[in-house]
Amino acid sequence: QVQLVESGGGLVQAGGSLRLSCAASGTWFSISARSWYRQAPGKQRELVAGITTGGTTNYADSVKGRFTISRDNAENTVYLQMNSLKPEDTAVYYCNANVILRGGTKLVDYWGQGTQVTVSS
Repeated sequence: QVQLVESGGGLVQAGGSLRLSCAASGTWFSISARSWYRQAPGKQRELVAGITTGGTTNYADSVKGRFTISRDNAENTVYLQMNSLKPEDTAVYYCNANVILRGGTKLVDYWGQGTQVTVSS
């Protein structure tokens, strides 16, 4: 199976920066798209940013120009560089991976446990 472990969350003042990491471990045939989602209290989980194996990225409008997603395929790690943070970015951030397991043919979603990001005003 696959485990995703996030790190890098914390408390930061508005205007500051944080870098989240998500390392994948376990066994698989291939990992396809990697993404970051977030969920604020009382709100639904939303897509923040995604990146394909080829490096094509997409972002939520609310973070464009401030967040950058990247991946290191050799290290099976995806990153989210968050700059110019705002109080409305406060949420639990989750990483996601689309995985094809060994012997499988379908994409399976895996999630990390989440890391808290709190931005103070």
